[in-house]
Amino acid sequence: MNATVVVILALAVGTYAFRLVGPVLHGRVEIPARVQELASAGAVVLLVALLATGALTEGGGFAGWARPAGVLVGGLLAWKRAPFVVVVVGAAATAALLRLAGVA
Repeated sequence: MNATVVVILALAVGTYAFRLVGPVLHGRVEIPARVQELASAGAVVLLVALLATGALTEGGGFAGWARPAGVLVGGLLAWKRAPFVVVVVGAAATAALLRLAGVA
């Protein structure tokens, strides 16, 4: 076997082990409420950071104003519980119209 196959198999075994640990340890391990709150807040912070870097940067620099505006419109539509298609089309249309108007 080559190294790529070994790495893929190791990752597959690790992924399966993580999936198995939840049901096996359910009820045996008590996680404090404070740790659960911190984990939940940490997940939100990571998602916001991912959103910010994806919306604001491209190639190590500022992506321009059209993309963040599209993300903002999409976020507002999602917050208002618009259908997914409306969110995607609204965000894309906002970015496209701003780029068409010359706003980078």
